[in-house]
Order: sequence, then C-alpha cells, then structure tokens
Amino acid sequence: MADVVSAEVRSRMMAGKDVDDWIVENKKKSAYWIGKRLSSNDTGLTGNHQYGPLIVKTALFRLFPKLSAIEPSVTEDHFSLEIDSHAHSSYARAVWYKSKNEGRFTNLGGTRSPLLDPENTGGLAVFAFRLDPSGKVLEGRAWVCRSPSEEDRFEALIGPVEPREFVIWENAEVSYAHLGRSETQSTCWLDYDEIPREWLQKFPTGQQILTKVIERRAAKGTPDQLLMQRRKCEYEMFQSIEEATFLPKLTPGFKSVSSFTALAQSILQSRKSRAGNSLELHARQIFEESGLRSGQQYSHKPKIDGNPDFIFPSAAAYSDLHFPTASLRMLAAKTTCKDRWRQVTKEAKRLTERHLLTLQVGVTESQFAEMSEAGVRLVVPTELHKAYPAKVRTKLISLESFIKGITKLKPYKP
Repeated sequence: MADVVSAEVRSRMMAGKDVDDWIVENKKKSAYWIGKRLSSNDTGLTGNHQYGPLIVKTALFRLFPKLSAIEPSVTEDHFSLEIDSHAHSSYARAVWYKSKNEGRFTNLGGTRSPLLDPENTGGLAVFAFRLDPSGKVLEGRAWVCRSPSEEDRFEALIGPVEPREFVIWENAEVSYAHLGRSETQSTCWLDYDEIPREWLQKFPTGQQILTKVIERRAAKGTPDQLLMQRRKCEYEMFQSIEEATFLPKLTPGFKSVSSFTALAQSILQSRKSRAGNSLELHARQIFEESGLRSGQQYSHKPKIDGNPDFIFPSAAAYSDLHFPTASLRMLAAKTTCKDRWRQVTKEAKRLTERHLLTLQVGVTESQFAEMSEAGVRLVVPTELHKAYPAKVRTKLISLESFIKGITKLKPYKP
C-alpha cells in the first residue's frame, strides 16, 4: 500500500507538468513504451464485459514473463500505474486470457480512470515502463492525450499510432521505434526476395505499395470489406518492407549519434507518409473499382477552399456556382475523428453537410451528436459499426452506401 500512496504523491507532482515535461522525464527513466489508441472495447463504451485496454501479446509477455506460463488458463501480474495526465494512480493488473488469446491491463480504479472513460475513445494513450537491470517492471506511467496537440507531440516522437495498431519502443532514451513482424501474418508479408530491388534502395510510395496489395487482395467483396482487408494487408506489407530496409542498417550499430538520428528520422518519415495518405489512396482505388471516374464523378485533392480529400462529382462542378449545391458531396478521410473532425468543418464551405470516412473504433453519443450538429456525417466500414453505441449505429453510413449515393448525383455538364 505504501507504494501506491507514494505513487499518488508522485502523480500529483507530475500533473502540474505538460506533455513535454512528461516525455523528457520518462525518456530518462523508462525503457519500454507502448502507444495505442483506445477503442470502445477498451473504455467500455459499448458495455462490453472486458474492462481495460487491450495490450499486444509481444509487449505483455516482454514486460510480464510469468503471463506466458503454460498453466493456468488465466495468468496475471500486478504493477503500480500512474496516469500523470490526469493525476490518477492504481495498483493495476496485467492479465493474459489464454482462452481468448488476448491480454489487458485491468484493475484500473473503475470509471474514475481516464483509461475507462468512454469520452477518451479514439484518443492516444502512451504507457512508459521503468525496468530494473533484469527486465522486471518497477513502475508504469501513462499519459492519456487530452488534445490533438498532445497527440501530435507524441506522434512526432514515436510515429503515427492508428486504430488497432500498436507502437512499441524499447530503450526509449535512444528514441528508436521497434521494428518487428506482426504477431499473425498473412500472405501479405513479403519475404526479402519478394521485395522489388528498387524498393530496398528507395522506400516505395504509398501508391506503389497499394498496387502490390491489390495483386494479393483483388476486388472481391463489398467496398467496406475491401477497405478493411486491404488496409490490414497494406500494414503487414509495409512492416515487411520496413524490416527489410532498415533492420540491416541497425544490426552493425552506429558510429555517431547523428547517424543513428538520421536513420530514426527516416523510419519515422516513412511511417508518417503512410499514415498521411493511406486511407484516401485506398478509398480512391475503391471508387475506381466501383465505376466512379476521376474528373467526372469525383476529384481527388481538388484545388478548392479548405483542400478536402475528395469532392463529388468534380472540382469544376463545385466551382460552378450555377451547379446545385444539393448535388455536391465532400469526403474527408481520417483514420481517427475524436477531435480531428472539427478540421473537416473548414473544408468546402459551399456545403453545409460534409462526410468523413474514419476507421476510429467507436465514438460516444455526445461526440456523435456534436458532429451531427456541425453537419459532419460519419462514413464507417460496416465491420466497425458494432464498436459504436446502439443509438449511433443506425445513423452511420457504410462506404458502400456512400458510393451508391454518389452514383445517383446529378452529373456535371459545363
């Protein structure tokens, strides 16, 4: 109990600091970081029985080796956890459920914990663990981001963190993001001899990777199914290319800090590039496969006010004030929308209703109501609908339904 009390005191002291102070403090002390976006399942938004954030198996077994024991079917370990962003402490439990093949952090203090606050669904949470020389966890600290600017600060350091993906740092004081294979691999993982030689010299663009993905995930299924299958495939393919490109450069070590920093920046830049345009590239490909034609039924990256991702039927139609506004549509593509949906309201101001394609795993009823009041309509792949509250699900638009609506728009004839 003394450890918990002292943890509360330390947490209150940290609460007066900002995110940059936290990063500096924990880069000095911690050796293992985990970054993830909180899903509706993590926060309990949809009333699930699981209680606490899902943690990737690789990280859980690395931090708490006893959880990998063959018996019993449920194994657990405990650690002090201080959520410095909200001055909240608990003696948390790390648990592995063999029957479900999943691990979680639980015993977090109930609904008082920001990790279990439904309003934080979609937000970025970063855990930092201080280890002793043998690798045993001495303490855990966490920061649950309270604004897009805090998320930006972390992602500038560790790289983009997208829904259903984890970012792991080992030995965080040297600022290097973990490279490694996915826990489960499909036919999308490229072995070294399957990677085009030119990609090993110059990291491929998002469009080049997507073209390769389509070879392995042809147009079979609904637009919603294609989007989810291909995004998963692309992420695994990206990881395999990343490993083949950068891991050989890491193995020999570094002669200077500058050479290490340069490589770390290259890794982060490739990840930021992927995160920045992956979703819209997938959407554009699916539009084409659904029969929509660029310049006639949609414009990608149109040069109009606010620079939206897509305008329908075309940028020319939008710019022609004689063309009826009721026949125009706009679509933004953002993997998360918790706070970033507000950016969409500044795009294509001729319109009062804007559509937002997102992969965020749930939003609260109050967040959805705020979006709706601002004229933002969510387009969400059907696979993710169950992650949203029941009252919200009926108002979500599937990608397939959105595309069908576009095909019925009045064509533009200049």
